[in-house]
Amino acid sequence: MSDAADIVIVGSGMGGATLAATLAPTGRRIVILERGDHLRPSAHDRDDEAIFVRGHYRPSEEWLDGSGTPFNPGNYYNVGGNSKFYGAVLLRYRAEDFRPLRHMGGTTTGWPISYDALEPFYGKAEQLYAVRGRSGEDPTDPARSSDYAFGPVPDEPAISDLRARLSSVGLHPASLPLGVDLDRWLSRAKTPWDAFPDTTGGKLDAESGGLRAALAHRNVSLRTNSRVSRLRVARDGRLTGVELDTGEVITAKTVVLSAGAVQSAALLLASADAAHPNGLANSSDQVGRNFMNHNCSAVLALHPLRRNPSVYQKTLMVNDFYLTGGPNGEPLGNIQLLGKISGPILRAASPLPGPVATWIARRSVDLYAMSEDLPNPESRVTLNNGRIVLDWKRSNWEAHLALVARLKRALRKAGYPIVISRPFDRRTPSHQCGTTRMGTDPATSVTDSFGRSHDHRNLFILDASILPTSAAVNPALTIAALAIRAGEHIAQHDLAA
Repeated sequence: MSDAADIVIVGSGMGGATLAATLAPTGRRIVILERGDHLRPSAHDRDDEAIFVRGHYRPSEEWLDGSGTPFNPGNYYNVGGNSKFYGAVLLRYRAEDFRPLRHMGGTTTGWPISYDALEPFYGKAEQLYAVRGRSGEDPTDPARSSDYAFGPVPDEPAISDLRARLSSVGLHPASLPLGVDLDRWLSRAKTPWDAFPDTTGGKLDAESGGLRAALAHRNVSLRTNSRVSRLRVARDGRLTGVELDTGEVITAKTVVLSAGAVQSAALLLASADAAHPNGLANSSDQVGRNFMNHNCSAVLALHPLRRNPSVYQKTLMVNDFYLTGGPNGEPLGNIQLLGKISGPILRAASPLPGPVATWIARRSVDLYAMSEDLPNPESRVTLNNGRIVLDWKRSNWEAHLALVARLKRALRKAGYPIVISRPFDRRTPSHQCGTTRMGTDPATSVTDSFGRSHDHRNLFILDASILPTSAAVNPALTIAALAIRAGEHIAQHDLAA
């Protein structure tokens, strides 16, 4: 059995969904293939015990680490991809992130494009995902040609107090840009949205944002439970389509890979043939390399006599240490609030007894410290008899420890005498990226700045895998902006031909 399309997109996450929305008005037949299914409302979707303690939504798959030890990676496979569980933070990379930067752990090489080249597309992505925010509060804010269409999600009282306390110690707390329909989210249940599944469209995620816009066009279709096993390529190097694990073939004039940093690389490697023994798009031997995953820690601050009754909490960020703060002025990273921690969430992530976890959770303000993980060719995705091997070599950890220390000192000075922290481990997919990095040199990169493969002209890769650096902010908006930029380029230069 076979099917035909003008464009086939593998994956319905932020990259694939946004690209589909951008290309939909061209009228070309677009087929989106998603290996998972829709998330539907259930008794579990706002149940913190079910989500965090019992792991109701956590896939059972196992990957291997660099030593060959199996582990559960915590990636989600459903319509909308990992964005269905994301914190809805839609932040722009800073202008400096696109340039070479000296970090405590090394120096990054920069991007093949500048912030200014991507800036108009950031604005379009903010419109598509109805981002709520306020410009001018954050001293690291990059220049923008368009303002937010919607004001920020309001602070709850305990967070207004935190904002004032952080300001009093010389920091510059700012409103966190978010893609959230607050009333719609809270109408289902009074819970945070951070790491909770979105089954009602309360978050502006890949499904409720880009995919909804794309599927409003009759020429766009979505096929769920459709797992691609390999890409098909002709003798001349052009891709002819994709093959599903059922044996079905879908032919296409243009193939777009948007399966995420690990799965996109794995699929390219799994598509090796006699003409491409190291996998497709891999003449540079860079596919799978330079895997990055932000260095992250949860930091909980509390005063034993003050309670924090916040419901969602996640409305504030601090970037005072984003571009400086290290011993020689090196960048340290971003600080933002987590969704409100509950007793069950804390108990699932720590060895604390239930009553102690509940006592802490009722009083804590919960923050997320995030530092850049630097590209390293030996930090990579490979295959072992078809199984994914993720050999993540964490970098720039000293900068992250310095960021957490700076944050703890500031919180204690601001009136929170008890501050505890815990790093996130590999089971938390904290913004996986790299593995098919973009660049101008086909010898050292996999795609150009539009995500076009250097080796196969009609293959595009549009997800977090093409990011040359991870920066130290959430990548979702940057992925969306890159997809819009690429989509407009494809429409003008490929489809118009």
